[in-house]
Amino acid sequence: MLLKGMALLDKYAPGRGDPSLVSLKLYNFFIYGAISVFAGFLQLYLQEIGMTKLEIGSLMAIGPFVSLFANPFWGFWSDKSRNIRIILMIMMGGTFVFSQAVFHAPTYAWIYTAMIVFYFFQSPLFAQTNSLILGYIDGTSQKFGSFRLWGSLGWALTAVAAGPLIDRLGVGSVSIVFACMIIVAFAFSVFLPRQPIASDTPVVTFRRFGKVMFNPYFMAFIGLGVLVSVPNAMNSTFMSLYITEMGGNKQMVGWAIFTSSILEVGVFLLLDRYLKRKMSFLLASLVLVSLLFAIRWQLMAESTLPIEVVLIQLMHSITFGGYFYVGTQLTMLFIPRPYRSSGQAVYTMAWGGLSGVIAGLFGGWLFQSFGAELMYNIGVFFSLIGATGFAIMWLINRRNGYQPVVLTEMGDG
Repeated sequence: MLLKGMALLDKYAPGRGDPSLVSLKLYNFFIYGAISVFAGFLQLYLQEIGMTKLEIGSLMAIGPFVSLFANPFWGFWSDKSRNIRIILMIMMGGTFVFSQAVFHAPTYAWIYTAMIVFYFFQSPLFAQTNSLILGYIDGTSQKFGSFRLWGSLGWALTAVAAGPLIDRLGVGSVSIVFACMIIVAFAFSVFLPRQPIASDTPVVTFRRFGKVMFNPYFMAFIGLGVLVSVPNAMNSTFMSLYITEMGGNKQMVGWAIFTSSILEVGVFLLLDRYLKRKMSFLLASLVLVSLLFAIRWQLMAESTLPIEVVLIQLMHSITFGGYFYVGTQLTMLFIPRPYRSSGQAVYTMAWGGLSGVIAGLFGGWLFQSFGAELMYNIGVFFSLIGATGFAIMWLINRRNGYQPVVLTEMGDG
């Protein structure tokens, strides 16, 4: 019944055929802005209500753990329904409802329960948003980065604006700011035009899905991506606590989130312009990004002042921005078109799921038991292993090339 109602809304959605897709850009701005508020300030709320770093880490690990199931689930149904926009609207509705349950839960047990359901709806939002963008621009002259940069602007500007507001009103106001941003993002999604579906697009089945996903190249890429993403997830989870431990305030946290994202706009524009869509070139780019990650974590380990942490976050736009963009493009090359929502879901599951679980539990234990310096030094080690693995993949690709799975060869038997 819910899907039928949403489909009716989709049928009469305004703005169909709008070549500028302004509503898609504004949707990106507000959905990324909403998640930046939640991701950047939730830890401070949890600390204020009495949770320890290990408890916060274990709670934050729930999201990545749930995403291991949620990303493939929503990715499959996006491909199956052939209507990512409707799926996104359902996910935003669930995200809104259960985010309020998290902030108004009377006990820790209720917070954990609400977080599980919240992350079931929220964790795949970015992956499906990427698939939505790629679907709209497929076959056009428009570039992925020109839409995705609006998400970076939303993340950065919302965080820097929310910092002073939350500092003045208290961390309890996080729920209000987050709710407002989600509502506005939902409103813009209503005005997105429908995506045309080719009549000869194969029907997605679980059997075909498995055959496409479990190929050696893609799985190696996913495994190495987890290694590189673990220290980034540890930083995302504990950076705000690291800053306040050094004596910084919530405004400083907001500026750290701002500096981590504002340069992504330029990074995406440059990558749109100069990055070659060749697998060997993209793999070589991941080697460079992984090495830059290692330098970033070494600098974080040596930081002694909050302002140093804020300035080091400028590297986030190059490191994570580059890894995210290149990985999205590689996933498109690895995965055939009808399964790209599922492929993006699995890719997101790696950097936002498996890595997040490890970061929350392992990182929380390291931070509480040994301090942030050791946590970031281990991040250096993981990044160097990732760089080595991507270099090996690059060599193999240079010698043997890569032939993607062809759907016509994939029978159901």
